[in-house]
Amino acid sequence: MDSDRAAKSCAAVSGISAAIPLRNGQETLTITRMPTDDLPETLHVTTDEQLRAVANLTRHRIMAVLRFEPATITQIAERVGLAKGSSSYHVRLLERAGLVKVVRTRKVRGVTERYYAMAAGTIVLPDPGEGGPDVLMRHAVADLEAAPADGERHVRMAHLRLTEEQFAQLGERLQALADEYRELSDPSLPDASLVFALFHPAPRRQADGDAK
Repeated sequence: MDSDRAAKSCAAVSGISAAIPLRNGQETLTITRMPTDDLPETLHVTTDEQLRAVANLTRHRIMAVLRFEPATITQIAERVGLAKGSSSYHVRLLERAGLVKVVRTRKVRGVTERYYAMAAGTIVLPDPGEGGPDVLMRHAVADLEAAPADGERHVRMAHLRLTEEQFAQLGERLQALADEYRELSDPSLPDASLVFALFHPAPRRQADGDAK
């Protein structure tokens, strides 16, 4: 293990606290990094509190902001278009539900700023069940409808007839493609959302009957 990797490993276990003098020489900026290597790769939403937290569109958008890099309450408010008080309220609910957590603090002139990040690399929602609301798709549609009308977008729908093997293969290919481009994502670039749904629709007669 080289020295850089050893330092990172040590930091992940114990955290880092560094005091940096500001220009006037009288104040210091203290940055503390919390352990991050112990964050799970996947977090499954299971409790009622977590379900209520993710069901809110504003909190969904806050989680999207935190997916790539930590941010303070002020930064979150600016990026989501919220008042600072509202941003703080929603972040507290997400933190209480265990979906976001503080990963870094910064102290300037006696004031501590907390940087929040996702509590896991991936948040997995439960299957809504037959006839249940699909929270993820509802949020995705809301985000799509709120996107600038003159912005570039690619929205397609295809009706397919596949064997079960082809169905499974297509699902795996779509997931692999999403994972590939997620690895290429650069936090400095504009946001882009990818949503896909591969499913067997309800039989035509049942769907028609439900619509009446």
